[in-house]
Amino acid sequence: MKTSDFHFYLPESLIAQTPTSPRDHSRLLAIRRGGGMEHKHFYDLPEYLKAGDALVVNRTRVMPARLAGEREGGGACEVLLLTQLSPTRWEAIVKPGRRLHTGARMSFGGGRLRADVVGELDEGGRVLEFLCEGTFEEALHDLGEMPLPPYITETLEDRERYQTVYSKEEGSAAAPTAGLHFTPELLAKIEGMGVEIVPILLNVGLGTFRPVKTEDVDDHVMHSEYYEVSERDAERLNAVKSRGGRVIAVGTTSVRALESAAVGQGIIAPGRGQTDIFIKPGDSFRMIDGLVTNFHLPGSTLIMLVSAFLGRKETLEAYLCAVERGYRFYSFGDAMLIL
Repeated sequence: MKTSDFHFYLPESLIAQTPTSPRDHSRLLAIRRGGGMEHKHFYDLPEYLKAGDALVVNRTRVMPARLAGEREGGGACEVLLLTQLSPTRWEAIVKPGRRLHTGARMSFGGGRLRADVVGELDEGGRVLEFLCEGTFEEALHDLGEMPLPPYITETLEDRERYQTVYSKEEGSAAAPTAGLHFTPELLAKIEGMGVEIVPILLNVGLGTFRPVKTEDVDDHVMHSEYYEVSERDAERLNAVKSRGGRVIAVGTTSVRALESAAVGQGIIAPGRGQTDIFIKPGDSFRMIDGLVTNFHLPGSTLIMLVSAFLGRKETLEAYLCAVERGYRFYSFGDAMLIL
C-alpha cells in the first residue's frame, strides 16, 4: 500500500478552528459497515447504542506541555513535552532545533524552570533534564500552555474545551479528540440505557497525528505511547463480549490501547506499558465492534486505522461525502460513528 492511497482533497475552510458549543451539537456521520449512511448530530448517538454495549473512552488529560523561554546566551526558544522518562527528564521537541544540541541550556519564567539538553533523538527530538524552584508539576502548570495542533490558528479562550469531560490523568501532548463531543448529560443518558462506560488510558503523543512520510505504508514506524487497562476494566469488557454485547471505542487512541491489550478474539488482559501498534488495512480487530472518531488528516496513521475497520474505499467515499456536505474536520471538527 502507498501512503498516497490515503490522500483526499480537503478545502482549508473545513478545518475547524473552534469547538462546537454545546459539545454534543457537532454533526455525526453514522455509517453501517454493511451499507448505509445517515447524517445526524452527536446528541443522537444513543439511537445507535443498546443495553449491554460498552463504550470505551480514553481518560487521559492533556498537559500544558508547551513552554516558551530563552536560550542561554540569548534568543527565544520553545519546548513541547512529549514523554516523561523520569520525574525530571522528558523527551521533547525543541525550537530552534539547529541551536539546541546536547549541552544547551534554556530557562522559562525568568529562571523558575530550567532545562538542559542531555540527549538527541531521531526526527529532531531531544532529551531534556529539568531543574526548578518547587515542584516540576507546579512550574509546568504555571508556565505551560495548551499544545494546540498547528492547523488551529484561533486562540482557545477556555483550556477545558481541549479536554474531554471525563479526563483524569495528565500525560498527553494532544487530546483524544473523538471524546470532545461528550457532555456529562449525554454520558448519563447513555449509562441510563444500560451501556457501560469503560475508561482506559493511552497517553497521546504527537507521532499519532503526523502524516506518514514514507512512500510505502509498511515502512512507517510508529512512535510508542503508554497505555493502561486495569484488571477491573478488563473483566468488564470480557463480560460484555461474553454475553454478546458490543465494544465501541471512542477514538483511535482507545482502539490502539484495546488492541494492544487483546490476547485473543474478544478477550482482553489487564496490562500497562508502551505500545507502537500500527493498525492499517489488512489487519484484524480482536476487541472492537464499533468506532466513534473524528475526520483525520490525509495520509495519517489515523485514517489508515479507520480504513482498516471500515475499508479504504468506503472510508474515502465517506470523507468525500463529508467534504461535499460541509462537515468540519480535525480536532475541533465533527464525528463519525462506524458500526
